[in-house]
Amino acid sequence: MSSSDSGSPSAEGARVSARGWGWRHAGRTTDAVSDLDLEIAPGERVLLLGSSGAGKSTLLHALAGVLGDDEEGEESGELRIDSRHPADSRGRVGLVLQDPDSQVVLARVGDDVAFGCENLAVPREEIWRRVAHALEAVGLDLPQGHPTSTLSGGQKQRLALAGVLAMQPGLVLLDEPTANLDPHGVNEVRDAVVRSIGGSGATLVVVEHRVAVWRDVVDRVIVLSPEGGVLADGPVDEVLSSQGERLASAGVWVPGIPPHYPARNSGTAGPGSLLVATDLSVGRIPFGRKTPVAVATSIDLTLSAGTATAVTGPNGAGKSTLALTMAGLLAPAGGSLVAQERLANGAGGAPHRWRSKQLLSRVGMVFQDPEHQFLAATVRDELMVGPRALHMNPTDAERIVDELLQRLRLDRLAGANPFTLSGGEKRRLSVATALATRPQLLVLDEPTFGQDSRTWRELVALLSESLAEGIALLSATHDELFVDALADTRCVLPATRSTVPAVSPR
Repeated sequence: MSSSDSGSPSAEGARVSARGWGWRHAGRTTDAVSDLDLEIAPGERVLLLGSSGAGKSTLLHALAGVLGDDEEGEESGELRIDSRHPADSRGRVGLVLQDPDSQVVLARVGDDVAFGCENLAVPREEIWRRVAHALEAVGLDLPQGHPTSTLSGGQKQRLALAGVLAMQPGLVLLDEPTANLDPHGVNEVRDAVVRSIGGSGATLVVVEHRVAVWRDVVDRVIVLSPEGGVLADGPVDEVLSSQGERLASAGVWVPGIPPHYPARNSGTAGPGSLLVATDLSVGRIPFGRKTPVAVATSIDLTLSAGTATAVTGPNGAGKSTLALTMAGLLAPAGGSLVAQERLANGAGGAPHRWRSKQLLSRVGMVFQDPEHQFLAATVRDELMVGPRALHMNPTDAERIVDELLQRLRLDRLAGANPFTLSGGEKRRLSVATALATRPQLLVLDEPTFGQDSRTWRELVALLSESLAEGIALLSATHDELFVDALADTRCVLPATRSTVPAVSPR
């Protein structure tokens, strides 16, 4: 996403300053950010940290001039880019958002990367030189005419980053730019950012929960406090060595201080299997076609009660497509997927043919992008959607919802609009909505995205308890710590369909 107007952006780094700045979303009782004082020098590289909900994304949106008007919230204090209000600095700022889908504008890869440059009136010949360079820099090895509708979440994130780098802004803002990338892609994209801003002199502010990814390439770390202001500020190694334990207790992922979580109870598997995939192929139907195009093939997988399966592999291997197919939301592209009677319970053996209410009581799905499943105006009502659809006893439904709100640190946000939550809060809400209906099978796509170390630990503990109660869990993830904590079986999807997926005990 970019904020732009006519005229080419300067290659010089932008200066950022905040004086007592704050923002409160409309309808929320607490400030997203408050009492913020800081100064970022031109060309400085800053890692912005803080617990989930501390206001990191809010600050980036404000700097990009896309935070909203008076109807969406209330601003206090002063926030400036080169002594100008962010709304008057468009063209100087490029922002990569948490949600890659929200940043795709045009139908073809090359056109999408060129969009920001075109708005800046960059000469045509220069635009396409920049497009080619940006795509190469982020490792998106696709033809410029490739349809954006077929990209995976990680590929869309690379696409968004390429669009920002092509603009050559003075201030680059990255909101968890590597969260949906495989380990190789994480390093590749980080290095692409460093190379690009090194040549332009741009100022960099990057939000990332995992400190280790960026610690060696930034000059400074700023930690926002959820109570307002700054919790810590200074050179990365100095801050981590002097305040590491304090920051870890506040939810920061400090290298060398892993989160503690309870060990899995290994004796929880229930009798029999729930869902069996045999020589399964998964894919989607591209626009203009009638049959699906397979993205992963030859999958043999059995999901049983009380067991957790992790689906891993590089971006574009088909992890999300497999998750959606196993959840009954996509038809198999080949092979067979059969729900056993314990899960089907009279609904038939083909999950993709089940009605929505039949799915709701059997399978819970957490999409990679949380916003895709929000329906209600408040967090509490969102959690009540499933129980009400199943005509659950109101007292039982309220008890379940209250417990989920408390366990996932969402109780103070019960009256807030789900779309005003931070990325990590939205992810926890999406998991909670799936758990609220007490499904037999829970399918999660990148379940730990946007979590600080405390909320990560609490999410893992809650899922571990669900496994102990007999739920089956399937997770598409790049989070190796999550795999170590919960998975009984790992299914590794290869980069190409010519290789058979590997399924093995973790």
